[in-house]
Amino acid sequence: MAITLGGIVLLASLVFAVPALHHAVVAAIHGDTAKVRGELDSLGLAGPMLILALALIHAVVFYPAEIVDAAAGFVYGFFPALALTMAGWLLSGLLCFAVGRSVARPLLDRWFGGERFKRIEATIESGGATLLLAVRLIPVVPFSLVSYAAGAARVPAWRFTWTTALGYLPITAISVYFGTRLEGLSLTDPLVLGSAAALLVLLLVGHRIARRGTAEPTP
Repeated sequence: MAITLGGIVLLASLVFAVPALHHAVVAAIHGDTAKVRGELDSLGLAGPMLILALALIHAVVFYPAEIVDAAAGFVYGFFPALALTMAGWLLSGLLCFAVGRSVARPLLDRWFGGERFKRIEATIESGGATLLLAVRLIPVVPFSLVSYAAGAARVPAWRFTWTTALGYLPITAISVYFGTRLEGLSLTDPLVLGSAAALLVLLLVGHRIARRGTAEPTP
């Protein structure tokens, strides 16, 4: 809790300390989307660095990752934002993976709850690459928690990396796309409806793959 609260305080401090961020938040509150984009664009190279920093902070401050994805899409456009956010989430996942592999186990048990963490770790350990891919496809499965468990379960680093990159790409692309459409977002937009349908498909596909992975553990 102390680490999480510290991360929240850090984020709030950044908003107040960096004029462009402060002005962007005020503009967002007033619904001035053009000014929000202009203020964030004015950050220059610091803008993408901020996106990467927010992704890394997610390792200890759990918030909806889709917020960062949508913000990046809104400011930078679809393809640059997709590349930026995927790099950020991959780095964040590898950080959690390294912590899960190296940090004393009692700390992780206390952090997430011993029984809950053991169940997730055992499932990932027995499910192999199939299950790792599935949990990345399911939007409601906590990103950082899976990464910690994969590290603690001694999953090979290369398997963790490619399943994270491939499995997390669809939900990230959908979230970034929503960000690019924020100014003219309409619930009747066919692309918005299609994105919502894609989320449901990801849930179903991920669930089926997860069941197959746990039913047929890899040796």
